[in-house]
Amino acid sequence: MRKILHIDMDAFFASVEQRDDPGLRGKPVVVGGEGKRSVVAAASYEAREYGVFSAMPMSIAKQRCRNLLIVPHRFNVYKEVSAQVRAIFYQHTDMVEPLSLDEAYLDVTTNKHNMTIATDIAKAIKQEVFETTHLTCSAGVSINKFIAKIASGMNKPDGLTVIKPNRIDQFVAELPIEKFYGVGQATAGRLHALGIQTGADLRHFSEVELGHKFGKMGRYLYQVCRGVDDRAVSADRIRKSVSVERTFEEDLTTDEEVMKILEFLIERLTNALRRSEVKGRTIQIKYRYPDFSTYTRSRSLSYFTDDLEIIRSMTKELFLQHADSSIGIRLLGVGLSNLDTELQSEQTQLEF
Repeated sequence: MRKILHIDMDAFFASVEQRDDPGLRGKPVVVGGEGKRSVVAAASYEAREYGVFSAMPMSIAKQRCRNLLIVPHRFNVYKEVSAQVRAIFYQHTDMVEPLSLDEAYLDVTTNKHNMTIATDIAKAIKQEVFETTHLTCSAGVSINKFIAKIASGMNKPDGLTVIKPNRIDQFVAELPIEKFYGVGQATAGRLHALGIQTGADLRHFSEVELGHKFGKMGRYLYQVCRGVDDRAVSADRIRKSVSVERTFEEDLTTDEEVMKILEFLIERLTNALRRSEVKGRTIQIKYRYPDFSTYTRSRSLSYFTDDLEIIRSMTKELFLQHADSSIGIRLLGVGLSNLDTELQSEQTQLEF
């Protein structure tokens, strides 16, 4: 039986800004720009009390919170702090799977300090992160990724939630379907229409039925509503793509709304590319309609790039050529694949 942690920094970008500027502490803070197309990159917990969340257009955020404090992002600082946190993870185990700058899975079944209790490891990591960065993180502890991921979000900020094996069945049975990782507002609505409110309700449907109604998502739901998730923590994956995406509480219905969000996602993507020092040849978009039908469209170049203007131009062109915002867009994503890291990997293998 595996011992899996999910560690998630609390309101990471905003918390870094509040840490470094005492005048921001205890106040509603968002990270982002103030232009017409600006989008919230991160929101402090004080801002979230006003209904302000990441990926929200800044214009809406300012309407919801009149005394909102907007600070520009400092990705170099966030990257440095993330590296500090990740170094702490590696002091405990080499089985670390980063998901982004602010979260990661850790498999501590076997660990460097020969600690037998995963909860103790999570407590140690939380304490070390705080002592090193003066920031808090939340941890979920269980036997697989799905349960650990949900657990880490249950008692934020500075939370520690442990779901032991003998609690998993009841925990998932009572879990509202909206809390299932990967289930957004539209999918939750479709599940509610079938009378599904909790994990227990979901268990009344066969894998075939769920697969027919929800495709790959249905087969995933069939497994996880029974507490089953066999995915391993993958520490040595060769990165084949870089992408960012957002699911929206309310569908986007105009090209103008979509372009604002695309601008935010494209900026996040190009920053991620430069942090990782990778370039790619294939630019793609991903979009999902309210009925959960999901599409990807891509275009390949003859050269590698991480250029913001090239990615911006091609991404927006792909969306306007293929997608219809009037139907409603509930998820939007942009990505780059055919990376030069794959080429480097192939060259390294050939040298041996």
